[in-house]
Amino acid sequence: MIGAHGRVPVFAYRRPVDLRKGFEGLGALVQQALGEDPLSGALYLFTNRRRTTAKVLQFDGTGMTLYIKRLARGRFAALWEGEDATTLSLTRPELELFLQGSQLVGKVPLAPAMLSEKDLVIRA
Repeated sequence: MIGAHGRVPVFAYRRPVDLRKGFEGLGALVQQALGEDPLSGALYLFTNRRRTTAKVLQFDGTGMTLYIKRLARGRFAALWEGEDATTLSLTRPELELFLQGSQLVGKVPLAPAMLSEKDLVIRA
């Protein structure tokens, strides 16, 4: 299961990527283009220009993992249409919907924003 823990951050790269890139190439893209640490444990989503294939990169604590999915029919949602931002933050359920081929991901919020520790503080 990708990102078994529910609070794993997910970042979608909003530009098409040459998916011949492997661990090092995608990890460098995470560092240089997203300004993130590929060893943080977060999930990083990439798609090709035709949106038929997606890759998810993650460091699981013991090594890098790379998940690949190619749709048998249809295309993944176009995450790069519309906004100029480089990244899109998703929840894990939104990532799962995206990987199943949902066209809504990236267009409308599909889940409430994740709570932070600050949101959980009990005030007297």
